[in-house]
Amino acid sequence: MTMTYDNDQVRRQDRLLDESSAMDLLRRAEWGVLSMRDADGAPYGVPVNYVWDGNHSIYIHCAPEGRKLRCLGQDARVSFCVVGQVNLLPAKFTTEYESIVLTGRAVRHLEEEEKRQALALLLDKLSPDDAAIGMKYAAASFHRVEILRVDIDAWSGKCKRVAAAD
Repeated sequence: MTMTYDNDQVRRQDRLLDESSAMDLLRRAEWGVLSMRDADGAPYGVPVNYVWDGNHSIYIHCAPEGRKLRCLGQDARVSFCVVGQVNLLPAKFTTEYESIVLTGRAVRHLEEEEKRQALALLLDKLSPDDAAIGMKYAAASFHRVEILRVDIDAWSGKCKRVAAAD
């Protein structure tokens, strides 16, 4: 499986984020917004921490029940948005930014080994100085944890940089 980097549908072609920069943003950003639909088709988005596996999936830690999982039980298709550096420029009436949008499918009920590996990746990214203690904590609460894997189908990136005034 591969994730296709496709900026063809980005309206502002002059603001494309190159694939290498998009990968860097996906790797370093701490959170993103997971968007899905509920059983009635109503939209639902929630900010979450995540980690990219370096290939074609991201992992998200969550509780073993709740609205997010009910939505995904109805429709596993998701969108995931990550916003990186933002710089508001009030005097220029604009904002510098970088962002990526991914589409894919959420997978639930992962095998225990994959869940453990995903927790280790999350700890290495979000709590690198406390990863060993974090794994002990994760082991003690493992039965109360759900890990979602989002397999990325396609993604795109956009940015805006404002040239400095001379």
